[in-house]
Amino acid sequence: MPKISKKGLLMPESPIRKLVPYAEIAKKRGTKVYHLNIGQPDIKTPEVAMNSIKNLDIKVLKYSHSAGFESYRRKLSDYYQKHGLPINFEDIIITTGGSEALLFAMGSTMDTDDEIIIPEPFYANYNGFSTASGVKVIPVISTIENGFALPPIGEFEKLITSKTKAILICNPGNPTGYLYSKEEIFQLAELVKKHDLFLIADEVYREFIYDGEEHFSVMNVPGLEQNAIMIDSVSKRYSMCGARIGCIVSKNKELMTTAMKFAQARLSPPTFAQIASEAALDTPQSYFDEVITEYKDRRDTLIEELNKIDGVKVGSPKGAFYCIAKLPVKNADHFAQWLLETYDFNGETVMVAPAAGFYSTPEVGLDEVRIAYVLKKDDLIKAVQILKEALKVYKN
Repeated sequence: MPKISKKGLLMPESPIRKLVPYAEIAKKRGTKVYHLNIGQPDIKTPEVAMNSIKNLDIKVLKYSHSAGFESYRRKLSDYYQKHGLPINFEDIIITTGGSEALLFAMGSTMDTDDEIIIPEPFYANYNGFSTASGVKVIPVISTIENGFALPPIGEFEKLITSKTKAILICNPGNPTGYLYSKEEIFQLAELVKKHDLFLIADEVYREFIYDGEEHFSVMNVPGLEQNAIMIDSVSKRYSMCGARIGCIVSKNKELMTTAMKFAQARLSPPTFAQIASEAALDTPQSYFDEVITEYKDRRDTLIEELNKIDGVKVGSPKGAFYCIAKLPVKNADHFAQWLLETYDFNGETVMVAPAAGFYSTPEVGLDEVRIAYVLKKDDLIKAVQILKEALKVYKN
């Protein structure tokens, strides 16, 4: 019998999606499932984006340029510059989601068995992208006790070897919602310049910032032009997860020339989705103002309700729409499956993402879950109430 590759066997399951079969079974038996497990916003996609593809008169659906439509890249450059980021259209390659941008970044900067340092917990697919690229993740653990702040810079420096090629951060963070301060970004910038490393910043949640805080981009650090790589996406900004459009951004010409070879190998990003994404740039500011207000209210509601449950510990995220909650259970994987397989409260249950999958260090985060506050406030209150009742039953 033919054998599966070692790389394939090592590819991790998604902690976000691996429980889907259990959720489907729960729904088939008539149980309502509140999805707190996945960052799929329920916010409507901007009309300007949807209208752009409704009445298209296209006779031939052609390839685009491998870097993406120039009109889109120019308009995206204008958008970034309006937000204070010194990015030209030549600094941008459009990708099939932020996921492909990360694969291009790793493929362009790292060889097999090279190392990338990532503060954990981190977006679970970083493990998958690294495995697919033959790259080894070197984790630096941040903890719920200090709100998942950047670990001391000395902890990073201790891990740098001749194999280290980059540091990767998500700002603001998925799954923690942590927003890196300007000072923390500057500390990382000095470190990567000192050791000739790349600093890859996944900034797909840049708009989702609360409490009067401000996002500080790696693209705004003077003297970091040759080290900085920014990853972006339309998925969350415009509630367009299904468009699968993102981009890789850098001032480093050699890097972008290399990334372009990967872009050419996959031919081009999707045409319809680029048209919609370009149109989405005309979304009025009022849309974002309403969305940010809504998410802040949802965050406040979720944190308030979770803090009412004995034994639950949760930080207050400053960005994105996720938080990590420490639960009074030994194994959140088992608890999450039990919620779907066995439990219901008045015919309803909740689906959460076990947080161990957001770490690469074994046996860490076993009692934690990631919660995405992408549901309406009333649904969040119901979901946390179910969680509260479930924990009482589960402990017994």
